Amino acid sequence: MFFSLRNKLFLVFSCLLTIPFLVFSLVIPSLFTMYIKEQTQDLTVEMMNQFSLYIDSVTKQAEDVGQQVLVNSITQEWVQLETRQRDDETLSTARLLVRNELNMLLSSMMVNNSNNISVSIFTHDGKGIWGDYANLDSTGWYNDFLERGKTYTHSHIDSNQQSALMRDMKINSHLIPLVDMNSFHDSGVIKVNFSTDMIEEALEKMKIGDNGNTFIINEQGKNMLTEEINTPKNIIADALNKVKRSDNEQGLLEVKDDQKTYLLFYQHLTVDGWILMSEVTEEDLFARPYRLQKSLLLLSLGVFLITIIASFAFASSITNPLRELTKAMHYLEKGDFNSVRKVMPTIKSENNEIRYVLNVFATTVERLKGLIDKEYKANIRRRNAEYKALLLQINPHFLNNTLEIIGGLAAQGKNKDVINVSVYLGKMLRYSLDTKSNIVTLNEELEYIRNYATILQLRYEQALDISIDDDPKARNIPIIKFIIQPLIENAVKYSFISKNQASVYIKTTYHANQLTIVIEDDGIGMSQDFIHCLIEKSTPEENILESSGNSIGLRNVLNRLQLYYGELFSYYIESELNKGTRITLVIDYEEEQ
Repeated sequence: MFFSLRNKLFLVFSCLLTIPFLVFSLVIPSLFTMYIKEQTQDLTVEMMNQFSLYIDSVTKQAEDVGQQVLVNSITQEWVQLETRQRDDETLSTARLLVRNELNMLLSSMMVNNSNNISVSIFTHDGKGIWGDYANLDSTGWYNDFLERGKTYTHSHIDSNQQSALMRDMKINSHLIPLVDMNSFHDSGVIKVNFSTDMIEEALEKMKIGDNGNTFIINEQGKNMLTEEINTPKNIIADALNKVKRSDNEQGLLEVKDDQKTYLLFYQHLTVDGWILMSEVTEEDLFARPYRLQKSLLLLSLGVFLITIIASFAFASSITNPLRELTKAMHYLEKGDFNSVRKVMPTIKSENNEIRYVLNVFATTVERLKGLIDKEYKANIRRRNAEYKALLLQINPHFLNNTLEIIGGLAAQGKNKDVINVSVYLGKMLRYSLDTKSNIVTLNEELEYIRNYATILQLRYEQALDISIDDDPKARNIPIIKFIIQPLIENAVKYSFISKNQASVYIKTTYHANQLTIVIEDDGIGMSQDFIHCLIEKSTPEENILESSGNSIGLRNVLNRLQLYYGELFSYYIESELNKGTRITLVIDYEEEQ
């Protein structure tokens, strides 16, 4: 059998040793992965913030330089001269002098500023201070500036620079309008350049993992630097869509394709819609935890195989003698003590604990056989005593109230009523004290109920109405005592809790060898949870004297009927809070009964 003790022991030992390793191999890498992810996010955000400050300093310096050049008197004089007619020979000397002064001014600014900053100035017709732009109208960054208001360019090479070194250098530029401060006429552009390599060197330090990528793009996904972006375009496009829908300035995105999951850290820069992104795949970031998990799983497999062998050997040493002991217990279960005595001497075990169990079991069997008759008979006597004690019980409150009624009637001189109540009470006492037989006819039980109801109605007067509708065919049906009175007592008691009036209805019918007794009231009712609890606890094994505060209650009535009639008895409880309760008792009578 799969669920034999040996297999259970084998399974338990295997689980105790392998499950911790398995859990350890799954949980620890997961914790490492979570920790690495959190640490990576914190460090990346911190590096992004530092890079953002660096970019802010570079662009701020470029903007300051551009403003200084714009408001300088030499720049303004050059603009005014360049916008006049160029064929005017009288202005040639003045233009030359001003150009030289502007060259010196821009050179000194380049020397005095860090970050490899240089400045170019040109008019909209392509005439520049360091050279002319022949195809200015078709230049992408120039059109972005005029048409879209983009003040920062993507990385490019500008041959119109003041030094040969700068002409071959990859640069990004800040563009501001070249305005004549006298006429406020837009005459051209001031182009402040700074090194792209300097930005890319800073980005390289932010690389995550062995194969991560860090880059700067604009809101359209265009690369603003020169380094090639190895991240798939569809991943960048999905990330940009999520960034646009988010109100956060920075954060972490998880984007999946058919093969990989990409982690993209992003931050909006203050530079003209630039977005800083740092990308790494989960496979790259969590490579070490994945290797650790694989190693632990292999270790768990090895431990599992070793555990199987050791557990099987250990379990067999325990279960083999216990299996033989089980055979003896099957005989004992059937009451075959002679077979048990024959089997026990044949069971051998080298295990001291198992040997002790076998010896104790053999001794117990001998003692059990000697005690079973005595204990069984004592139990029967105890049950009979409990049942007779139950039959003798009358609610002390009811008896006290009845005596008070008799005293009140005697004080009023109502001797006839005193006699009637005394007669009713005497009949009830004779019925209760008659323990020769616990079987009566249904008519005798109902007569007892009528006496009981008459006394209750004398106490509550017009506030209580108890009506009985009995079937003549059921009057001579034999039934056990005291199955109706406890239910009426409860109905009256709980009806007066919330009302000043109470109504109880009793009906009996006998049809097709089936007796039905219905007790119905209009009291406070019972909740479905209470009914469920009552049904669960109403078992024949429950001691009929164990209920506290209400020794003859509904539960005891159900228990007694189940004990006596077994499967021939059934009941139904229908109740609704604040509307009343209906209890139906059904007893099947066989033809020969």
